[in-house]
Amino acid sequence: MKIKREDDCQYDLLSLGEVMLRLDPGEGRVRTTRSFKVWEGGGEYNVARAMKKCFNKRSAVVSVLVKNEVGKLIEDLILQGGVDTQLIKWKDFDGLGRSARNGINFTEKGFGVRGALGCSDRGHTAISKLKPGDIDWDKIFYDGVRWFHTGGIFAGLSENSPLVILEAMESAKSHGTIISYDLNYRQSLWKSVGGQKACQEINNKIIKYADIVFGNEEDFTACLGFKVEGIDKNYMSLPIEGFKSMVNDVSKKYQNLKIIGTTLRSVQHAGINDWEAIAWKKNEGFIQSMSLSDLPIYDRVGGGDGFASGMIYGIMEDLGLEKAINYGVAHGALAMTTPGDTSMVSLEEVIRLTENPNSRVIR
Repeated sequence: MKIKREDDCQYDLLSLGEVMLRLDPGEGRVRTTRSFKVWEGGGEYNVARAMKKCFNKRSAVVSVLVKNEVGKLIEDLILQGGVDTQLIKWKDFDGLGRSARNGINFTEKGFGVRGALGCSDRGHTAISKLKPGDIDWDKIFYDGVRWFHTGGIFAGLSENSPLVILEAMESAKSHGTIISYDLNYRQSLWKSVGGQKACQEINNKIIKYADIVFGNEEDFTACLGFKVEGIDKNYMSLPIEGFKSMVNDVSKKYQNLKIIGTTLRSVQHAGINDWEAIAWKKNEGFIQSMSLSDLPIYDRVGGGDGFASGMIYGIMEDLGLEKAINYGVAHGALAMTTPGDTSMVSLEEVIRLTENPNSRVIR
């Protein structure tokens, strides 16, 4: 892959996706709490935020917000993360949210045998109304973007969302921008619009434009229909050779892909995960990451986004695939030691954990 020079571009990374207001009950439960902390979050946006906040790269997000107090709160949170907001489109508030609204996500921390639980309220949100032609992608990519990132969460928001993704990817490719796509399967997004069958039909079209694809343990099966031999239904057994075979099948079907990365995260219980990954690169083959076992987890949400952003940084900086995947694992694991979707991690912490994975105290 040939990544554009930094001096020739306005942004190192541009993400396309919804940014929601996340309401977090802390140690309590959504159904019984009387107070929430607020965060911003979104699968695609989280990568842009991490690239700026942790890896000090210039990033921006293309999204849509309703111009009311909730939208302004989300904007303020995005600005605190250092992500450029000038490409966010604003829709006028109709006073009720009948025509468009801002997305809200409730997520509670798991404990013991009770896993983390999310409840999204994102129907008819402003970005789900986005249509092809609403964004001048050629202008954006002409001004210079080194890397474009989006994913399967945005793809599932509406019938128009995949068309917007394809329009953006076509423009990015014509301007020589690297394209990554995170499969990021969420059953709730596809439940009422055709389920896995619809998800696979859409993702099979989108992935043909990508240079790099990311996924977790179940994404390649749910989103693309590939099977992994030797896996159990609860993803407690994650056979490396089975995943390598599956990734090989993906690379053969989609020969446009240059790199494929997948996390292999097994959950012992809500507070403890085993965490590692594998990556495949065209003409080079497989790399297996360092392994982090018995890792204390604060919040399992956002780990895949953390993996993607760490790996993107390593590739963008030409650190080699082994270091890139280890940066992805380190950043993803560290991101899950703080509440919220977004990364609160420093680059120094990522480097120290990568260099000494047996150390569990990062000073």
